[in-house]
Order: sequence, then C-alpha cells, then structure tokens
Amino acid sequence: MEEGDKAVTSLRAAEVVMAGLFLVFGAVVMWDSQRLGAAWGSDGPQAGYFPFYIGLFIVIASGANLLQAFRMGEKGAHAFVKRGELRMVLAVLFPTVVYVALIANPWFGLGIYVASALYIAWFMWRLGGYGPVKIVPVCLGVVIFFFLMFEIWFKVPLPKGPLEAALGFS
Repeated sequence: MEEGDKAVTSLRAAEVVMAGLFLVFGAVVMWDSQRLGAAWGSDGPQAGYFPFYIGLFIVIASGANLLQAFRMGEKGAHAFVKRGELRMVLAVLFPTVVYVALIANPWFGLGIYVASALYIAWFMWRLGGYGPVKIVPVCLGVVIFFFLMFEIWFKVPLPKGPLEAALGFS
C-alpha cells in the first residue's frame, strides 16, 4: 500500500466527531437562548425563542446522525480520507487560514488587497509553477480591479493595511 493510500480516519469516526460537534453547538445555542429568554412573552416571542428551537432542531438532527454513525456496520470502517487526499486539502487550507489572518489581524494586518496579492502569488508559484513575470501582473491586475470595483464603484470600504495608508487610500 502506498503512502497516499493509507487511511487517516474511518467514515464512522468522522461522522461521530462531526455529529458530536454539532450536538454541542446546538446545545450551546439552546443554553444561551435561555439566557436571552426563550419563552413566549405577553408581547410575543422573546429574543431567544427562535434560536432556542433552531438549536433544538440541530440537537435532534445531530443525535439522529450520531445514532446512525454508531449503527453503520461494515460501511463505517471504510476510509473517510486518505493521506494523499488530506495532503491536497491541507495544501489549500493552511494558506487560506494565513490569508484570513493577514487581512485584519491587529498585530500584522496587511489589509485585504496586499493579503490577496500574496495569496494569489503563493498559489501561482507553489501550485501553478509560474514565475514572477506572470505572477506580478496577475496579482496587481486582480488587486487593482477589486479595489476599483469595491472602493470606487460600489463604495464599499474593505479592510486596508499600512501600505494603503501610506499611499493615502485609507
């Protein structure tokens, strides 16, 4: 069996973990809705009324999924994800997390335009194999286009960083 063919986790384990997480999420929604007031008051529903029942539906659905995961039988032992597949997902996930952190982080926030240029450049270089001759014009073109579209045409200010402030765009 090749390295990329080894299973990272089973289908049953993935189903149990996700159903458990959603069950906890629904329970937290229900609990916090009680704090807001989840009853029907004299003037109508209180602030937590609808969120409470949405949380209840999430708990019920998660409980059903959890029960189904435990009753999967032999199908649940199959691989949910293999190492090679997980490696491909993580090759996109990690740069995306860094991109989001670079946009508006209070310590090193670069703004959406510089972070987007770096994000595009990373993928063009790392996954596409392109060189600076193609990367630089594409990054600049995309960033300038989105700046014009959002900031000028739609008048929607997006998070800016120190470069935009130095250029007088903030």
